Amino acid sequence: MNATQEQLFLELRHTKEEIEYSLKNKPKQDWFTAVLEEELSDINTAIRKLENGNFGQCEISGEFLPNELLQMIPTIKSVKDSEYLLHYYKKPIY
Repeated sequence: MNATQEQLFLELRHTKEEIEYSLKNKPKQDWFTAVLEEELSDINTAIRKLENGNFGQCEISGEFLPNELLQMIPTIKSVKDSEYLLHYYKKPIY
C-alpha cells in the first residue's frame, strides 16, 4: 500500500466507525438507514480491495481508475460510476 492508499484506508476506517455508530444509535429505521447501510457496504468493499491489493481497479474492465477520482470518491467501483457523476455535476457559469 502506498502513502495515498494508506491515507484513504485510514479515512475509510474512520468513516466506517462513524456510520456504524450512527446506525447503532439511530432510534428508528427510515429512508436514511438504507442510505447509511449501502454506504457502509461500499466502504467495506473498498477496505477489502485495499487489503487485497486490487483497490482502484474498475470492476467491469479491470483498468485502473484515475487517482484523483479515487481520492475524491474512494468507494467508486467502475468507470461507469464516474459517468453518473457527470450527470449530477454542474459547473458554475461565472
